[in-house]
Amino acid sequence: MIWYRALTPGERRTLWSCFAGWALDGMDVQIYTFLIPTLTALWGMSKGEAGLLATSALVLSAFGGWIAGMLADRIGRVRMLQISILWFAAFTALSGLTGSFDQLLVVRGLQGLGFGGEWAAGSVLIGEVVAARYRGRAVGLVQAGWAPGWALAAIVSSTALACLPPAIAWRAVFFAGVTPALLVFALRRFVSEPEIFVAARATKTNPLAVFSPALIRTTVLGALLSAGANGGYYAITTWLPTFLRQERGLTVFGSTGYLIVIIAGSFAGYIASAHLTDAIGRRRNFLLFAAANVLTVAVYTEAPLSDAAMLVLGFPLGFFASGIFSGMGAFFTELFPTPVRGTGQGFCYNFGRGLGAFNPALVGALAAVVPLGRAIGIFALAAYALLGIAALLLPETRGKALTAQ
Repeated sequence: MIWYRALTPGERRTLWSCFAGWALDGMDVQIYTFLIPTLTALWGMSKGEAGLLATSALVLSAFGGWIAGMLADRIGRVRMLQISILWFAAFTALSGLTGSFDQLLVVRGLQGLGFGGEWAAGSVLIGEVVAARYRGRAVGLVQAGWAPGWALAAIVSSTALACLPPAIAWRAVFFAGVTPALLVFALRRFVSEPEIFVAARATKTNPLAVFSPALIRTTVLGALLSAGANGGYYAITTWLPTFLRQERGLTVFGSTGYLIVIIAGSFAGYIASAHLTDAIGRRRNFLLFAAANVLTVAVYTEAPLSDAAMLVLGFPLGFFASGIFSGMGAFFTELFPTPVRGTGQGFCYNFGRGLGAFNPALVGALAAVVPLGRAIGIFALAAYALLGIAALLLPETRGKALTAQ
């Protein structure tokens, strides 16, 4: 952590504010995955409908991220981050007031708008604040906030489901999702706009410039890179609690133990990948983690493993599935010029996430005719192959200095 000690107090405040925002975003998104078995039982939903609920939030996050990215280029990174956090916190809590599949589908979709916006604003904010030599590690550490958020979702969900009647427990879990709103007060007081953004603010640029001849190739390949990473991740994590309970026969607390191992692996993967992306480069890091994901997912979903072996293998499963994201924020920051950085970064990551978001629904549909584990594996492997192709076609950007234009 020598690099961390080199940061200024303002850079550290920005770092930890973005980390907390992403962690709480992760908690609000992931709590639904723990409620799938409960809502399926209470409402009589099919696996396809349960997958559609996950997909709706992720698809609309594509539009939320793009819109938030454009607004971040206009009104500021910090202000857009505040708006996004308030939005997704409010609609997560409102999910607890729904009473049917149709109602939850609408509210989850609206939550997705804020979910996409948080990443777009927060990632470009930390990417512009930290110097090039430390950018990969700083942005990767922010990305690591997802793992603690996922762990909070696991703890809150398993505790509520074990201590409260199912009809009340799922609502209580969603209500807990309002807590990220408290972070907005810290952002208002302690975090300032990046100097490079302030210098570029006077430049009037068409947000559609990311589709201009000069940038269209980068934009398309960046979106496909994100689609591969997110598609593989959501194919695995959305259905993992259900896979462990229904196909492996684990209890709520039993499956939570397995998930905690996976989440610990996720946090370690984020940190390791954050350092590797600065050490070996953005593209090599993506290719390394994509190949490792293909191998790990295939073994986890297809090999006849004992429960003990699955517990151990959960660590590398989380390590590689999550770690692949660490270099993404820094990579997108370096691919786009400052006047349209928020737009480009927000579109690539979130449009890619919107494409990858179809995987949970597709996994749920395929699980009607093949085992759930196999359905997860098929779509995860296809997603990581897509990521590898996109990474090979994009330029290496490690160490690139940012300018105001």
